[in-house]
Amino acid sequence: MSAMSGRWRPAVLSLGAALLLASASACAKSEDGDSAGGGTPASAAAQVAQSAAPGAKTCTLDQFGGTKIDPKTAKVGFSQSEKEANPFRIAETQSIKDEAAKLGIPSGNLQTTNAASQFNKQISDVEQMIDSGVQLLIIAPLNSDGWDSVFAKASAKKIPIVTIDRKINASSCTDYLTFIGSNFEEQGKRAADKMAAALGNKGSVAILLGAPGNNVTTLRTKGFKDQIAKVAPDVKIVFEQTGQFSREEGQKVSEQLLQSNPDINGIYAENDEMALGAEVALKGAGKKPGEVKIVSIDGTKGAVQAIVDGWIYAVIESNPRFGPLAFSTAAKFFNGEPIPEDIIISDREYDESNAKADLNSAY
Repeated sequence: MSAMSGRWRPAVLSLGAALLLASASACAKSEDGDSAGGGTPASAAAQVAQSAAPGAKTCTLDQFGGTKIDPKTAKVGFSQSEKEANPFRIAETQSIKDEAAKLGIPSGNLQTTNAASQFNKQISDVEQMIDSGVQLLIIAPLNSDGWDSVFAKASAKKIPIVTIDRKINASSCTDYLTFIGSNFEEQGKRAADKMAAALGNKGSVAILLGAPGNNVTTLRTKGFKDQIAKVAPDVKIVFEQTGQFSREEGQKVSEQLLQSNPDINGIYAENDEMALGAEVALKGAGKKPGEVKIVSIDGTKGAVQAIVDGWIYAVIESNPRFGPLAFSTAAKFFNGEPIPEDIIISDREYDESNAKADLNSAY
């Protein structure tokens, strides 16, 4: 992979998974090309896990106390947290389904549910899957807390839980097996670096916060604020309000922002949907492309196109293609291999230097 195409920038190497790099080899084929067989972008294959930190906590089947099974023939449950309207959720769910099909898992053995952003429904969905006899759970949690009833049911049946994209506040190798996802605090820091560069280290910035109650919002906010204070103390955060990770809410909040702070210099959106909502608000306010610098996190095709069009300055990727890594992690676990507590993936970034060339790599 070239340094320009994809712009890989290593995040903090905490608790990654060197033992899982081979499982993500599909992504190593070369993201420099536009496609990889069948017109699919090469970078749309699989995630790449970072190397594990020395001494990182791991979990084995013997430690967990489960029974060895073959994931290809096991009954698997996947719980999605939000409607497949957001491109991240569409790509995430499709990746799970595609990998299951690729592995030859019978369609009847993969149960999928969608909580439609209702936490009580997600808890009920997962408990029903446990009652139905699933042997492996892959969960994209809506919230980081409130999972005790699920853990009790899963623990009684020794069902391993792989959490993806958001972390649950619980004990690994007891309540759940592992978390697979990005370093969210590092994403916030990288966004801050981009914002500082965009503004020449001075100006006023608004934050469109993600939904409350999960570690993604908390850490993306912390990383951004800490890094801005460190590298650009003359950049002042003058407004922050949740946009619920929604394009519609992002637009509404940005309209309020522009009324109260018409001379705002930058907007940090904690996901691309809110950034695209902010773009609509800026257009409605008569702003020109690039007049207000937007930096966001996700890597959706719409946001990368907005970089090309001049409305967004930069995007830090958060790769949603969890299928290959989730299933390969389960296979290694059931084979008796040690699994890290956290499997941190490497995320790329987009700006004007590579957005047009790498548009097909976005999701």
